[in-house]
Amino acid sequence: MSSPSDPTQIQPRRFAASGPLRGRMRVPGDKSISHRALMFGALAVGETRITGLLEGEDVLATAAALRAMGATIDRQGQGEWTVRGVGVGALLQPETALDMGNSGTSTRLLMGLVASHPITATFVGDGSLSKRPMKRVMEPLSQMGASFTASPGDTLPATLRGLSPAVPIAYRLPVASAQVKSAVLLAGLNTAGITSVIEPVPTRDHTERMLKGFGADLWVEEENGERVIRLRGEAELRPQTIEVPGDPSSAAFFAVAALIVPGSEIVIENVGLNPTRAGLFTVLRQMGGTIVEGNLREVGGEPVADLRIAHSPLKGIEVDPALAPSMIDEFPVLFVAAAMAEGRTVTRGLEELRVKESDRLAVMAQALRTAGAHVSETEDGLTIDGTGGNLLPGGGPIATHLDHRIAMSMAVAGLASRSGVEVDDTRPIATSFPNFQPLLDGLSAQ
Repeated sequence: MSSPSDPTQIQPRRFAASGPLRGRMRVPGDKSISHRALMFGALAVGETRITGLLEGEDVLATAAALRAMGATIDRQGQGEWTVRGVGVGALLQPETALDMGNSGTSTRLLMGLVASHPITATFVGDGSLSKRPMKRVMEPLSQMGASFTASPGDTLPATLRGLSPAVPIAYRLPVASAQVKSAVLLAGLNTAGITSVIEPVPTRDHTERMLKGFGADLWVEEENGERVIRLRGEAELRPQTIEVPGDPSSAAFFAVAALIVPGSEIVIENVGLNPTRAGLFTVLRQMGGTIVEGNLREVGGEPVADLRIAHSPLKGIEVDPALAPSMIDEFPVLFVAAAMAEGRTVTRGLEELRVKESDRLAVMAQALRTAGAHVSETEDGLTIDGTGGNLLPGGGPIATHLDHRIAMSMAVAGLASRSGVEVDDTRPIATSFPNFQPLLDGLSAQ
């Protein structure tokens, strides 16, 4: 019999209205930057020190894989870590399969890392990750000389045989993907010559910013209206001291909660506002949301601010598809804001959401309907007719399909519902945001 604290036991919870949200808070460190800080530290010779690291399961999967390939990674305290790297080209053959858990970012970036090293690595993941296609990253890495033996549909488990020396390529991204871009650049670190990635649509640029900080010879050019990133291998990375800003994807849930729960006003401190990641805040302001930036500063090459957010009547809008790459992970919670707005919100150009931890278009459409919202689904987006600020009826249980962002988004919806929203399983939240529920409860209690 499972005990109540058994992590293998399903953990449902009903999230319900409990008055205005008040107070100051910090969200955990940015997940994208946390992954990269560990990886680049592992490739630098010497000791990299990191503060503010996100200690969710996804990032810990990256740390475990890097340890298996020779890096020494130690936790000094909450969010404080040291990484003693092995140097570019010096990763060791892992003795066992690398368990990626639920983390697509870990999988795709580490495949890039391994691809230009003379080692073989097998990648495995949980049930959700094992359904996600990896072809988009296997394709360019194969062009560089790596070879793959994957499960049907180019899924995990998959074995990668790296090639050293690998072949530098110029790769045009067929779809906007920071993970594919980063995988190619990571492979390029240990590849003699110049590796180029052509981005028809700009995506989050943490990899470029941080690689430059670690001393890589990397530069960005505009050619024919497209962004071209060039990297000269074989790189020598220097250890760094990194302060990880708060994750805007995590701040998104509290921002929307404060906007839709009457009487709320909160301050979220130390939020990373990299322009390739901050699209959600742009859209929420277009909808009428009060979001004020204070204490603007730069930390480790990344813009950071404290955000003051107050309850606001929201209006439905047509979301510009060009903003999608800068907020791709935030659409589930944006759909919740749209369900509470006055009028119709239309989103398009979101095919990418169908191959995330779940099919986020189909799953969110069903989840919101279960909670009483009016939603129609198209091939590449959702159209939502909002309540005009009236509470959603509520309901459930919501099928989250082991997707942390579905669980957190519908938790936020529950705060603006009459009878509450029951989420079928809150365990997946730990992959990206272990203290989400205590933080939410703390704001409600104030």
